[in-house]
Amino acid sequence: MDERNKIEKVRQLGLALGTDKLELAQNTELSADTPSGPLADQFATHLIWTGKDPMLPERTYLAHLFGAKVTFQITDLTYRIDTNTLQKMAAKTLSAGEVGYCKIALREPVGLATDSSNEKAVTFAILDPRNDCVVGAGIIDFVLRRSLNVGWHRMIVDKAARTAVNQQKPCVLWFTGLSAAGKSTIADHLEQKLHAAGNRTYLLDGDNVRHGLSKDLGFTDHDRVENIRRVAEVAKLMVDAGLIVITAFISPFKAERQMARELLSEGEFIEIFVNTPLDVCEARDPKGLYSKARTGELKNFTGIDSAYEAPTNADIVLNSKDNDPATLSEQIMEYLQAGHYV
Repeated sequence: MDERNKIEKVRQLGLALGTDKLELAQNTELSADTPSGPLADQFATHLIWTGKDPMLPERTYLAHLFGAKVTFQITDLTYRIDTNTLQKMAAKTLSAGEVGYCKIALREPVGLATDSSNEKAVTFAILDPRNDCVVGAGIIDFVLRRSLNVGWHRMIVDKAARTAVNQQKPCVLWFTGLSAAGKSTIADHLEQKLHAAGNRTYLLDGDNVRHGLSKDLGFTDHDRVENIRRVAEVAKLMVDAGLIVITAFISPFKAERQMARELLSEGEFIEIFVNTPLDVCEARDPKGLYSKARTGELKNFTGIDSAYEAPTNADIVLNSKDNDPATLSEQIMEYLQAGHYV
């Protein structure tokens, strides 16, 4: 199947699926064949986006593949395609009705044919995990070779062994809140307490990470999603090392905080909402960022012209308007002691 035919097929698939919740049992547009190829978790695909919110690479979505739902991320939007001229254009996101060529990574491997060049190319729907609404559709082009050649090497010294040596229960303490809410200050106080008590920790701070790990990222929604993905993966590695990891990031979107939680085992992700009202944060404004955002000098600033999705079920909620950092860090210490983390 040539590219024009693939694009037309994916467009027709998108129209057929619409944007309503997918009735899996009744849908006849998607491949329901039992997969027979080798296990793989990455593939290239042509896809059409139909959701009202733009597609964001590295955000977690669901693929309806072979009658089942599989969690995945779009790891690379290689290019957007003009469906009339077939011109390939650089793009960071896809809006409703746009077609792109992407790389996809599944959370778990499935059996995929290594060649879908025939007329029975594998088709799939893309669902929003928050509500199961269809937000896109695609055709698998081919399995990525790295998916077949890279496996997980199990080591003798594992997380359990490191945890025993460290004599603590590893976890991620994920601070979230507006700029100037007090996240970094409280996190610093907390790490001092843990360190004094002999616990092994590491603090990943939003500003500090942007000097190295995320120095190539800006503050668009796409860049914020990628920033949190990188931090979550690093935090996961540090938990595997048996550490208590403290992260202080605005992390404005619920989807990425949920993604970070799902990377870890039950009880290893503790969401801490520093619930400081916008007017209090703006009055503090230690870096003058709110002033710049209000005058339009600074774009994509959370709470002003970029959304902040406050947690609704945070594990710990802190009131930094009426309490000092020492008091709030002690509140977290009590939570950790009650949960036998320390």
